[in-house]
Amino acid sequence: MDTVSIFTILLLIAATCLCVALIFYLKRITKSFEEMKNNFNRLSEQIEPLIISTTELSEKFGRLSEDLNEPVQTAKKIMYTVKGRVDTILELEEKLRGGFEGSVSGLIKNLSALANGVNTFWNTFRKNSR
Repeated sequence: MDTVSIFTILLLIAATCLCVALIFYLKRITKSFEEMKNNFNRLSEQIEPLIISTTELSEKFGRLSEDLNEPVQTAKKIMYTVKGRVDTILELEEKLRGGFEGSVSGLIKNLSALANGVNTFWNTFRKNSR
């Protein structure tokens, strides 16, 4: 046997070994992809209920906010009504106090002026009568 035949046999054996190794590694890669596929399937099965419950929770929050909107609007209306009435009462109190104080102060000034006038009259009358 010559050298070329020996090298050809060695190359065929090496190629066969490489093909066997390639088949082995391709099987392992395929198995890894299958495991990843199974993991993704399990993950999607677990995520689906989470998405459904999150959607239901979002819808419940939406309904709750709609249900709360009406009482909040009613409370706002009541608050503005009460505020308007309190403002009206305060304005009325100011008007009454202003009118009352103005009238009383004018009366006090007039009485004070009358008392001063009477006092001056009596002082002048006493001086003239002596």
